[in-house]
Amino acid sequence: MKKTLVLMTAACLLLFPLEGQTGGVSREVEQAFAEANLPVLRQRVFPPDFSLPLLEGGNISLSALKGKVVLLNFWATWCPPCRAEMPSMETLYRRFKNRNFEILAVDFAERPADVQRFVRSNNYSFPVALDSSGKVSGLYGVRSIPTTYILDRDGRIIHRMAGSLDWNNRKIAGAIETLLKSGS
Repeated sequence: MKKTLVLMTAACLLLFPLEGQTGGVSREVEQAFAEANLPVLRQRVFPPDFSLPLLEGGNISLSALKGKVVLLNFWATWCPPCRAEMPSMETLYRRFKNRNFEILAVDFAERPADVQRFVRSNNYSFPVALDSSGKVSGLYGVRSIPTTYILDRDGRIIHRMAGSLDWNNRKIAGAIETLLKSGS
């Protein structure tokens, strides 16, 4: 019972940010994210680490991305909102990829050949990981896709959202820029 209560409390902290309590992000980052309608979580927590195969070969672990701002996106090729936001994710990736920014798109339980065909036909260059069993998506409590987490350079979650976005939005790009310039 105690373990369940702790897990439920942690989930609530992730899902329900409280204004003015941002777990250590700078006021500038908090303001930039608020202006982009991306509220900063009340407490920044470290997400579970994982290792998954990459679509183009090899493996990637989330912990290997520490030191970078990470947009962690759970998606699938059959999901219309996922497909709709991917072009703007690619634009954001190309804009910031040489500045300690990474996108990791985690495909949910599809055949690698289908994912590869989709990624290649759309010329997406950000890394795509394959969660064939859905285990990592389950570990992150993904109930709908797309679901996206933004992690600071320390590897902590500062924002979580379900649903698609236009990531090429000027205010969102400004929030990412501010986070990249900040110390965390």
